[in-house]
Amino acid sequence: MAFNYYKISFLVLLVSFLSGSCQKEEGARKPISRASGSFMKQSVERNKKLVATEEDQIKAIIKKNPKIDYIASKKGYWYYYDIQNTTDTLTPKKGDVAFFTYEIKNLKGEIIYSELELRPQTYYVDKEEIMMGLRDGIKLMHKKEKINFLFPSHIAYGYHGDNKKIGVNQPIICTVTLTNFVSENTYKKYTGQPKTQATTTAPVATEAPVNDTLN
Repeated sequence: MAFNYYKISFLVLLVSFLSGSCQKEEGARKPISRASGSFMKQSVERNKKLVATEEDQIKAIIKKNPKIDYIASKKGYWYYYDIQNTTDTLTPKKGDVAFFTYEIKNLKGEIIYSELELRPQTYYVDKEEIMMGLRDGIKLMHKKEKINFLFPSHIAYGYHGDNKKIGVNQPIICTVTLTNFVSENTYKKYTGQPKTQATTTAPVATEAPVNDTLN
């Protein structure tokens, strides 16, 4: 009888311990879940306010320059032409190689990266990681055009900047000249260069080919 009594007591204590542990674990999970949901909502709200603030800054620039014909992109940026090519109809697409130069300024018009610093770029359209706004903007351009893009930070260098000269959540003005674009096959034929997968999310320099045949 004593043996059974102690055995039963041990089992009762074991069940009580396990039940208490489960309740503690379940109790600990709920605040984490609520905190995660709250954090996400706050993060979304902060991002909305940030985007709205940057858009207001860009709209203020547009308002100060009524003589400039700014165009609003569906992707959330604005642009205007310095040089427009109304003759050509083709624009770069996936499967092309684009050659361009560009310069990056802050919204005050102060140069962050000059065209000389960045040097000519060779870009495999939609096959390399570059700034989101630039990735879309280049596909709007015709050969020999020069366009000024006003990019909010979320389609430029985002919350981390470029870890060099571009700050956190910094909207920018990007002036791009599309010197030329050709198909990848044409590029390989005249240069003998295989396709590369360079990463250019931050301003980096990639030499464009100097070849009269591609002009």
